[in-house]
Amino acid sequence: MSDTLAIAQSFAAMQASATQQALQTEMLRQQAASDQAVVTLLQQSADQMQATLPPGQGQSVDVTV
Repeated sequence: MSDTLAIAQSFAAMQASATQQALQTEMLRQQAASDQAVVTLLQQSADQMQATLPPGQGQSVDVTV
């Protein structure tokens, strides 16, 4: 009987671990999607800012001199 109980407990622990890993994976996936949305927003903002600057402004600057 104790073997059956140990197997059941082991199975329950494995299921709990698998569920936790699945939730963590989903949370990471959602965080990555959110981060990508922020990057897209920042890129669009930079593009719009570039478009509103006068000619010659907003270009890359050589700071190695």
